[in-house]
Amino acid sequence: MSPREQTGGRNEIENPVTGERITFTKRAADTDGEVLEFELMLAPRDRAVPAHVHAKQEEHVRVVSGAVTLRLGGEEHRLNAGDERALPAGVPHTLWNDGKADAHLIMRVTPALRTETAIETIFGLARDGKTDKSGNPNPLQGSLLAREYETFLAFPPVAVQRIALAPLVPLARLLGYRATYPQYSPDA
Repeated sequence: MSPREQTGGRNEIENPVTGERITFTKRAADTDGEVLEFELMLAPRDRAVPAHVHAKQEEHVRVVSGAVTLRLGGEEHRLNAGDERALPAGVPHTLWNDGKADAHLIMRVTPALRTETAIETIFGLARDGKTDKSGNPNPLQGSLLAREYETFLAFPPVAVQRIALAPLVPLARLLGYRATYPQYSPDA
């Protein structure tokens, strides 16, 4: 069953490990790949997603309600309802909800590339119990996702990660891991 079938055909998906809920409002297919836009509901958590870098994309976050803490390029910023911030390509970032209530965000990714599929894949892996308690896939699965979706950890430098991933990617494929799975992302 696809993620969209599980939500009555709507554009909503949920990560049961992290508590994140996403409603896609503009998909890549709707914008000729220019934009992916989604509403993100973040439950209060004491930890962030790992700091990461998008090699070719800019993200933009707008807080509708609640508040989040954003770490961008090593500096922390508190974003409250009404605040917005651009997250440029190549700059390490992460955000989390360290408040007491859900945070409602509007996220925009330009260009969209295949971010939608990446999100659906990570959420699907979490639903199937194939992530750790923080929602991260194992290193072999992660190597495929990083290479396929051009999203890397904040450290070490991307060039070093590309070199380190080179032998992991074929090994991961040999062991049956994939960067996309039709059960998670039917349009991939």
